[in-house]
Amino acid sequence: MRRNPLVNDEYYHIYNRGVDKRKITMDKFDSDRFITSLVEFNSIDPIGSLYRQNLQINKEKRNLRGPTSQIVELVAYCLNPNHYHLILKQKTDRGISEFMKRLGVGYTLYFNEKYKRTGVLFQGKFKSVHISRDDYLNHLSVYVNLNDKKHNLRGPTSQMVRSSWSEYLGKPWRDQNICSGKDIILNQFESVGDYRKFANGSILEIIDRGRKEDEIKELILEWI
Repeated sequence: MRRNPLVNDEYYHIYNRGVDKRKITMDKFDSDRFITSLVEFNSIDPIGSLYRQNLQINKEKRNLRGPTSQIVELVAYCLNPNHYHLILKQKTDRGISEFMKRLGVGYTLYFNEKYKRTGVLFQGKFKSVHISRDDYLNHLSVYVNLNDKKHNLRGPTSQMVRSSWSEYLGKPWRDQNICSGKDIILNQFESVGDYRKFANGSILEIIDRGRKEDEIKELILEWI
């Protein structure tokens, strides 16, 4: 059990990566499965294993059921080849912990079965950071929505990225609006265009800050 239990109706930045920094998605079908899992496992009534339901991972269209009683509210997400970021609001007691357990176990079962491997896929328990201020939530939504830009993912690797950025711009993944909590962000701006301008400026600051941190690390190493 976590030392500090996550609180209902509060927002959290949730993230994790592959064990030993390995990839957690090998192709676009894995990425689609992960995003499908975000929807299908977010229900008070568990649905069982997605793998046992024999979902077609290479099917072009799939109508996600969109559970009526959610245990968490998904605000934003980004799946990169070797790690993910989520912004979640807890709606039920231990909702985030239960949701992340289902997601971790369910996706690992799928991944291990597909690639004939065994063992853990993610690096320990998921990490969580409480989001206590609206301005922090706004900037963090950009960090998550455009996380692939922060890491400068391009070429074939970028094809495996899935994020809620397009949904924020009114072009949801597979025409499915899965971020039920994105209005907490968008309602703070006059229009989607205003949010886009804010996001473009914010991600440039994030990238620039990351470069400066890397430069500082290099200078420190030179003096060690």
